[in-house]
Amino acid sequence: MRTIDWDGSDVVIIDQTLLPHREVILRLHEVDDLAEAISMLRVRGAMALGVAGGLGIALAVTRAKERGHDMVTTATEAGARLAATRPTAVNLSWGINLVLGQLDAGHAAVVACANGLLQADIDANRRVGERGARLIADLVRQSGTGDPDHLRMMTHCNAGGLAGVEWGTALGVVRAAKERGIVDEVFSCETRPLLQGARLTAWELDRMGVPYRLLTDSAGPVLVTSGKVDVVVVGADRIAANGDTANKVGTFSHALAAQRAGIPFIVAAPEATIDLGTPTGADIPIEERAELEVLEYGGQRISPDGARAWNPAFDVTPADLITAIVTERRTIRPDQGQKPSDVDTDEVS
Repeated sequence: MRTIDWDGSDVVIIDQTLLPHREVILRLHEVDDLAEAISMLRVRGAMALGVAGGLGIALAVTRAKERGHDMVTTATEAGARLAATRPTAVNLSWGINLVLGQLDAGHAAVVACANGLLQADIDANRRVGERGARLIADLVRQSGTGDPDHLRMMTHCNAGGLAGVEWGTALGVVRAAKERGIVDEVFSCETRPLLQGARLTAWELDRMGVPYRLLTDSAGPVLVTSGKVDVVVVGADRIAANGDTANKVGTFSHALAAQRAGIPFIVAAPEATIDLGTPTGADIPIEERAELEVLEYGGQRISPDGARAWNPAFDVTPADLITAIVTERRTIRPDQGQKPSDVDTDEVS
């Protein structure tokens, strides 16, 4: 099942806000429909957003061609509209700009470029998963903190197939490790306030047939420092030039716990997530979402009427807390002083 796809005229997505209880497919005919879906997290995840950005431009030029509108103006406006929906996720702007670069070649070239992102995402994420599975087994073996043939892994938020087209990054590592027969159990943090871990990661792990347990976000560091986790694997929405990494809020505390426990903390992400134009984590724009996501649950108020909330969607993990950043093309070792700009992108392993 693809999280996001193109049917020749419209963008087609799984509505992730309804999982795990209902699997509903949405057909998005207008750019505004896609922008709403991105804003409301009906489609989400760094990799899926990169594809969504590209397909959004294909959607814009397709509607413009049907209606006799100027394709360049329509697509440029659509790109700005879509990019503003999720400012932290650099993949979104990457996908938009990549496809906008085909405008001079015409409608067919734009649509072909956008469609190419679908298979490219699947292929890249498979390579991330395979590289990551090899790496974590080696790191756990070297550290002597666990059994590399019986891994206990922890993840935060959702970086699986739902965050990409089919495969995923952090959960792609889990999937590849499962294929090697080296995963005993995965611990998934709930990921408050929207429970992507409890709703989406658990749904994916169940489908994979991987034994898993859920835990509250604040229990994650306790679990890690108690010696019950061998490796923490997370995704990323933006990786700065110095290796600082933005991921779902709550990730930072797990990285601190992993360092304290002396276990690997791995970031799995495609190359498109690395933004060499952002010098450090301090330069990453952090999306702040609606207060009601914290003040309500399931449409019911859970706090006093006058209560206020702060709801950052992401936090930044400093590079010195990260053991390795794994992409489809290379492994970067911030724990050894490496930065994304230091490691050859043509590395093959």
